[in-house]
This record gives sequence, structure tokens and C-alpha cells, in this order.
Amino acid sequence: MSKNTTNVPEAKEAMDRFKMEVASELGVNLKEGYNGDLTSREAGSVGGGMVKKMIEAQERQMAGK
Repeated sequence: MSKNTTNVPEAKEAMDRFKMEVASELGVNLKEGYNGDLTSREAGSVGGGMVKKMIEAQERQMAGK
């Protein structure tokens, strides 16, 4: 299985929007389609930012907030 697939296909659009939102917050010039011009650091910061926000949301949910 490719690492770039969404486990829940219905969530793909939402994940794409989330990725663009995080990239914008971090000042990373992410665009639709090919992004091979990004540095590894930029691409990694977007993925890391997404994970951080997802963990924070889950922690809030588990805390009942």
C-alpha cells in the first residue's frame, strides 16, 4: 500500500484542506499538484504540523473539552 493513500477515502478532501491550512500557517508555499520544489524541511514541517494539531485535538476530545 502506498504511503500517500487516505485510509478513509471520504476524508481525502478534508485532509487536503487541512494540509493547505497548516502549510499556510507555517508560511510554506504549498500548491495543488506537484510540490517537488519544496525542501525536505518544508515538507516535513507541514506533516509534523498536521500531526501536532491532530494529537492536540484528540487530547482535547479525550479530556472532554
